[in-house]
Amino acid sequence: MRRAFWIAPALAALALTACAPTVTSNLVSASSGAPVATPGYDWHFNEDAEEASLSYGVAETDDVPLDLSCRPGSGALQILQTVAEGHPRVIALESGGDSETYPAKAEPSAMHDGLDLTAVARTTDPVFLRFRKLGWLATYGSDYRTPLVAQQGSDQNIDRFFALCG
Repeated sequence: MRRAFWIAPALAALALTACAPTVTSNLVSASSGAPVATPGYDWHFNEDAEEASLSYGVAETDDVPLDLSCRPGSGALQILQTVAEGHPRVIALESGGDSETYPAKAEPSAMHDGLDLTAVARTTDPVFLRFRKLGWLATYGSDYRTPLVAQQGSDQNIDRFFALCG
C-alpha cells in the first residue's frame, strides 16, 4: 500500500514535466557548433544601380576582411579577401559543412599591409546557399579558421544581397 502512495505522485510529476516548456540557454547554443558573432563586426549590404555588395567588417571603416559583390541579376559573385603576404593564392570558404576553394588573383593591397585576393564564384555554389540559410561564413587556411557571423537581425542583409544578385 505504501508503494502505491509514492507511485501516484511520481507519475504526476512526470506528466507535469512532459508538459513544461523547453528552456534554452546560451550553453545549449554554444554546444550547437555554430560560431558566435564577433562584437563590432557584421555583414553590411550596399547597393546602387550597377553593383551590390555584402561586406563583413566594422561599419564605416576599412576593417573589411571579406567582401562579396555582384551585378544585379547576374548570378556571379566577385570575392575580395585581404590576406598576409605568403598566403596561398586561393580563397577558401566554409559554411555549415559546405566548403569551396576558389583560385584567386593577388595584388598588393592599397589599404592594408599584405595582399588583396580576388576570385569569381556563383551565387548558387553550395557554400553560399548554406551561408544564406545559416547567416555565417568562415574563411580558412592550413593554420586558421575565421568565422564571419551576422549579428542578430542582420541576416536580412544576406538575403537581400543574394536575392538581388540571383
